[in-house]
Amino acid sequence: MADDDTPEPVLVSESLARAIGERYLTYALSTIMHRALPDARDGLKPVHRRILWAMRRLRLTPTGGFLKSAKISGDTMGDFHPHGDAAIYDAMARLAQPFNMRYPLVDGQGNFGNIDGDNPAASRYTEARITALTEALLEGIDETSVDFRPNYDGRLEEPVVLPAAFPNLLANGSSGIAVGMATNIPPHNLDELIAGCQALIADPEPSDDALVALIPGPDFPTGGVIVEDPASIREAYRTGRGAFRTRAKWAIEDLGRGQWQIVVTEIPFQVQKSKLIERLAELINLKKVPLLADVRDESAEDIRIVLEPRSRTVEADQLMGALFRNSELESRFSLNMNVLIDGKVPKVCSLKEVLQAFLDHRRVVLQRRSQHRIDKIDARLEILEGFLITFLNLDRVIDIIRYDDDPKRALMAEKWGKKHKRAASEADYVSPPDQVGQLTDTQAEAILNMRLRSLRRLEELELVAERDALTAERAGLAALLADPAAQWARIGTELDEVRRAYGKGTELGRRRTSFAEVGETIEVTAESMIEREPITVICSQMGWIRAMKGHVDLSAEQKFKDGDGPRFAFHAETTDKILLVAANGRFYTLMGVNLPGGRGMGEPVRLMVDLPNDTAIVDLRVWRVGEKLLVASTAGDGFVVASEEVLAQTRAGKQVMTVGEGVKTALCRKISGDTVAVVGENRKVLVFPLVQVPEMTKGKGVRLQKYKDGGLSDATTFTKAEGLSWKDPAGRTRTETDLRMWEGNRAATGAMAPRGFPRDNKFT
Repeated sequence: MADDDTPEPVLVSESLARAIGERYLTYALSTIMHRALPDARDGLKPVHRRILWAMRRLRLTPTGGFLKSAKISGDTMGDFHPHGDAAIYDAMARLAQPFNMRYPLVDGQGNFGNIDGDNPAASRYTEARITALTEALLEGIDETSVDFRPNYDGRLEEPVVLPAAFPNLLANGSSGIAVGMATNIPPHNLDELIAGCQALIADPEPSDDALVALIPGPDFPTGGVIVEDPASIREAYRTGRGAFRTRAKWAIEDLGRGQWQIVVTEIPFQVQKSKLIERLAELINLKKVPLLADVRDESAEDIRIVLEPRSRTVEADQLMGALFRNSELESRFSLNMNVLIDGKVPKVCSLKEVLQAFLDHRRVVLQRRSQHRIDKIDARLEILEGFLITFLNLDRVIDIIRYDDDPKRALMAEKWGKKHKRAASEADYVSPPDQVGQLTDTQAEAILNMRLRSLRRLEELELVAERDALTAERAGLAALLADPAAQWARIGTELDEVRRAYGKGTELGRRRTSFAEVGETIEVTAESMIEREPITVICSQMGWIRAMKGHVDLSAEQKFKDGDGPRFAFHAETTDKILLVAANGRFYTLMGVNLPGGRGMGEPVRLMVDLPNDTAIVDLRVWRVGEKLLVASTAGDGFVVASEEVLAQTRAGKQVMTVGEGVKTALCRKISGDTVAVVGENRKVLVFPLVQVPEMTKGKGVRLQKYKDGGLSDATTFTKAEGLSWKDPAGRTRTETDLRMWEGNRAATGAMAPRGFPRDNKFT
């Protein structure tokens, strides 16, 4: 039914960008202010502050009984925090977890989760109460030390911030993600924080080094070892951004008879033990850390993770170094000290700024508590003054109360003398001259409510003593409010009281996280666990390879299959890498420890690497780090390559020399000297400086010698001053020092080999 008086709806046109921007900004500010970032003054977010306030209203003291967590989270949700009860309970459970909170604020009874990552039991099964440290956070809250604001529906009031007798923000740390910003603050040792506060009170502008000397780094509830560089820690505290590298704490446990194992007793902060064990087991299965044989979790209430090495010869430092690199036994805690200053402005603060914000808050709390006490004293002194007037004029007061129809009005209208006529002894009391005054409404009401038993002479004396004591106390508080130095001294005294109760001399206050320097990192590989033993490598012409134990005589006759014969024989060790050079230009790597034993004929090398059946083996040698190799093809091309560049990581080998159609790799020689000698199939020899051959990682190379027919036969390097040597057909070693006939530049043809040069055109 239409109504003519109904106003027409008003349509407002607004751009989409502006509408979304304003609403998103409102949401962002709400998230930043009321959810994600902690207050620098008490170190709490609204949900935590409301939980503790609700628990106080429920009268849950550290020495009292426990109350169901469901009741606590329900009251918090219904009265102060209109969000999900599960979220509230999770927040409360975290305050009770000793592996998350350096100084727990909730004393939990029941299953509140564990370091393995298991969730707490349902709220109906657990109980809680506040701790003594929470009482320190709430101390003085009834003395108008902080502001209160209405709760979400206006029925009740909640504190804007807690008085906080200690720097809880740094003591317990905090983390959170807001819109466009985040915070991540590690926990610290309370004793060290109070020492830093005392230093700030003594000197408002201490140096960063002086402050970090008192607060050297975080103190995680799970312990561990901080291995971050001290300079990085100072920079992180100076800027409010940085990271702390933390490692697990471990020790070697001797099992006797040369056997040992590693026991991890502390793990990095916020690392779940169950996931850490899974990761270590995965490393064993994937053989990423070959030094580790097994891992066991023998933890009860304390952490005890047992790591078994592969063998007794394993170095413990190498094993742990590999585990630190590949598992959460080492983790980094990022520092982002983004907090709310005065509960309003988000700011990334330095360590000094956060401590100063706490101290400024404590000064405001002290001033407000002192003023609150003065107001209370003034109110009490007003009543005491009325009581004393009653005793001075007792007969008249009784007469008014007894016969007047409106005794209160009459008491307030009467002119009273204030001369004290009686004293503590029978002697006359010496007093100021007579004074005349009137009673206030408060005084008259107090007199009318006074009990008859209070009209004793002894009570009069007590009132005088109380008045004098309160007057002296008020004078002291007034002097305190007028003197900033006295205020800071009082704050320092209060902090010392907290330090005595929770300092390093107590079980809760002792430092748990230690510091250590990072030693030189040792690269751990599969070879590091191999026992070093001598072997003799023998390879036949058909490519059957074996390794005999020990260094046997290389000239001794060996057995081979029918139709096969010797090709390569040299001494090596089980820890050596063996380099195989193929005619197709690929280099393959074999491990000495993996070669078949020397009792039989060995095994085909083609079963160990992907060497094609139609590709010949050009060279087989022990790989040495730092060597330079000369590689050349049958076409006369070659180059110098570092030994590190030819090492292959897979069975497929590594392509080092590029060979074209009809061209093969001819040789691979270790470089020793400054001169190159090349001989072709045409028996022409060319000698030229080694510097003319470039060093490359792979490729075809450059022309070493020019040929009209045939190709390269052999090449070698030598020191020119010592001359070029070879063996003549009779087996005698000949050395030629006058090489002018064969000297030239690279890519020349050379001259005919000297008389007596070997028929096979080989230098060796």
